[in-house]
Amino acid sequence: MTEAYLWIKAAHLIAVIFWMAGLLYLPRLFVYHSVAKPGGELEAKMEEAEVKLLRTIMNPAMIAAFLLGLILLGYNMPPPLWLLIKVALAFTLIGYHGFLSKTRKQFLESGRPRSEKFFRRINEVPAFFTIAIVLLAIVKPGF
Repeated sequence: MTEAYLWIKAAHLIAVIFWMAGLLYLPRLFVYHSVAKPGGELEAKMEEAEVKLLRTIMNPAMIAAFLLGLILLGYNMPPPLWLLIKVALAFTLIGYHGFLSKTRKQFLESGRPRSEKFFRRINEVPAFFTIAIVLLAIVKPGF
């Protein structure tokens, strides 16, 4: 491995950590938002926190993780099966990110798109994906 590869890999991991932090935190903000009084101070704070989290942390981190991941993928041609599975899981998280972004817009447009209970449940989704992705990346199973 070249030194450049290791720097790209480190930057990719940093971006993924920031992105995962946002994917884990945004649904928690939705929990508080869903129980906030409509038009109240807490709702306004949640709306502000949600947009800041998405725009300043999550979106840039997701883009950086994706682009750096593509560069790393180029170093691994042809990609082994474990890497293809990892990439598929990462694309699923990109879809989840899109769902969260759409949900934030629904809060602004129509009030409460889902229940507090729903947001508590989906809060765990990225954790399971992260476990699977890390295991694939570290263990590199040869199936």
